[in-house]
Amino acid sequence: MASHSDTLVVFFGATAGANGGKLGSDEREIILLVWQIVDLHEKKVGKLQRCLVKPDTLELTDQCKEETGLTLDEVAKAEPLDKVLQQFQQSVSSELKTLGRSSYTLCVDSPLIVRQALHPEASKKNLVLPECFLSFVDVRKEFHKCCPNAGPVAKHTPASMLEFAGLPAVSEEMFGVREVRSMVQLTLCILADPYNHKFSCVETVKYKFDSGTCKTEPVDSETVIRARGLPWQSSDQDIARFFKGLSIAKGGVALCLNAQGRRNGEALVRFINSEHRDLALERHKHHMGSRYIEVYKATGEEFLKIAGGTSNEVAQFLSKENQVIIRMRGLPFTATPQEVLSFLGPESPVTDGTEGLLFVKYPDGRPTGDAFVLFSCEEYAQNALKKHKQILGKRYIELFRSTAAEVQQVLNRYMSAPLISTLPPSPIVPVPVLATPPFLPAASNTRDCVRLRGLPYTAGIEDILEFMGEHTVDIKPHGVHMVLNQQGRPSGDAFIQMKSSEKAFMVAQKCHKKTMKDRYVEVFQCSTEEMSIVLMGGTLNRSGLSPPPCKLPCLSPPTAYAAFPTPPGMLSEAALYQSPLLAAPRPAQTAHNPAHTLAYYPHPHPHPHPHPHPHQPHLYMNMNMNYTAYYPSPPVSPSTVSYFAAPPGAMAAVAAQPHHAAAAASSVLPQPGALVRMQGLPYNAGVKDILSFFQGYQYAPDEYSGMVQMSEQARSLIQPKEWVCL
Repeated sequence: MASHSDTLVVFFGATAGANGGKLGSDEREIILLVWQIVDLHEKKVGKLQRCLVKPDTLELTDQCKEETGLTLDEVAKAEPLDKVLQQFQQSVSSELKTLGRSSYTLCVDSPLIVRQALHPEASKKNLVLPECFLSFVDVRKEFHKCCPNAGPVAKHTPASMLEFAGLPAVSEEMFGVREVRSMVQLTLCILADPYNHKFSCVETVKYKFDSGTCKTEPVDSETVIRARGLPWQSSDQDIARFFKGLSIAKGGVALCLNAQGRRNGEALVRFINSEHRDLALERHKHHMGSRYIEVYKATGEEFLKIAGGTSNEVAQFLSKENQVIIRMRGLPFTATPQEVLSFLGPESPVTDGTEGLLFVKYPDGRPTGDAFVLFSCEEYAQNALKKHKQILGKRYIELFRSTAAEVQQVLNRYMSAPLISTLPPSPIVPVPVLATPPFLPAASNTRDCVRLRGLPYTAGIEDILEFMGEHTVDIKPHGVHMVLNQQGRPSGDAFIQMKSSEKAFMVAQKCHKKTMKDRYVEVFQCSTEEMSIVLMGGTLNRSGLSPPPCKLPCLSPPTAYAAFPTPPGMLSEAALYQSPLLAAPRPAQTAHNPAHTLAYYPHPHPHPHPHPHPHQPHLYMNMNMNYTAYYPSPPVSPSTVSYFAAPPGAMAAVAAQPHHAAAAASSVLPQPGALVRMQGLPYNAGVKDILSFFQGYQYAPDEYSGMVQMSEQARSLIQPKEWVCL
């Protein structure tokens, strides 16, 4: 029998939008429920019940009206979902008593009505579904066991199964009633000879997501999705609620962090099987609050990269089952476990006392100000969250929900970081400065380029060529350059090199505000020099050119923005894909000619690299940066050192340039070097502490005395800050 049940309740539903195989894919509300009881022992049926449901949004699609035959007036007079569900329970319970039965199991023609419609809608409306909706049998799968030659389960419908079984089609015209009577007829058929089928394949719906650690065994790529566009406050439980009705594997939610340690609005989710993964993909652009969430396929390798942990300390911390994890941020560096426990108070006891605390530290043992805390229940965690932004010592502490995957990511990130930076390694591609690709000219004011802005994110080079039409013959070879954002996805911008400024002018005139895939695209004429400015974060439109919109303090004199000279041979094809153009931190001074020294400002990846050959300087580009990287978003782990991109006009010297060019450039900054700003210094920090912090890195000797004076002035400030020239 079906999970030892005495009866089946054949159940069917429809929504105000798509039905059938797309049921629930458009987030439309349920408007119809139909059910009928089947006694498995006596092989008898009960009374058929049909109830309309009033949705919160009184709107029916044309497709729904055509398929169901319902009108808006009929639906508007119905009861809401919670009332109809109560009516369902009362009706079924009453019939069970009449039949002398004690239990029942739902029987559906597809899991969509339960997994994709009923559970998500109940979750959004904060309705508690009866326990009977946590398990069901799929009549298609049961029929497939009896008739394996009937074809794939996914293609079965009540009508097709009746036809294969040699049963007459149900003549009922009313939508919903026809489907239920067809399923009842099929059920009675497979219960009788020659099948004598027993309903045993009961599917369950997980009521609660099980958080925990992810083991490092291979993960099937057919079970993993990537969710994008999540609110940064989202926890693993919020994501599990978004996928309500589907079964997520234990510890199967991994929140992604960006290069700066912030949550980037993405998560990798692992389901128990490919069927649930496919249903999750149908929730593409469903809403979490007011935000729509994009859902894409991902791989098992991507999931393990985020969720897999290798630290024994992390594994031991997360070994306790069913714990709520809270992340604390902004702790004083001198905070002890007992001080943290006292801060949380007796109303929010930590699991196993100090054993439930995990302080995040740098490889040399210095604290980062972050910690993770375990609580045994939701009540204790809620009490702890009430202390958000309360004071410990002289600092306010931030508390927010976390996940096991985030614990692993943060610990792995900090423990693998160099002493000076909390940022992870990013792919760095060296490109010789003197090696100029033949298809990129030297920077000049010749306006022989065009910029396309507002491209669809799905647009490729072929779409751009089709958009330009007859003007494609005037594009230089390899002249189409797509601009990617910080996550490596299309930013909606592209640059195109034309054969002449006249051709670029014609394209800007003819193609401006033409449509591409239902979006109009702006086309501006520009030069190679202007193109480099845009890649550095500036803006270019018909109103003119604007410098990078950096909201952070300017590290170079304002006059540095007056011109952004880009040396010949500096741009490469890769530079047009990512920005800004960056170099490695300046190595120790050598005796070679300073005219061949290349000194750019690192942002944000200051890892030292081997010294370049004196006569073969190399240009490095941070392939993770983009021209929109000037606007950070919370939450962010405390960064002791912040790195900002300086405009190209502020560079100290350029390789392969005449001597007077190097002299002119050095007039902007008299001493080559990278200026960094330190925030969050301890109030009693002195120059020795700062120099010790930068041990292993060279600071400019001439700036030492200035740093001493500035350090003395910093003592009078409320928030100590330092400027250091490296």
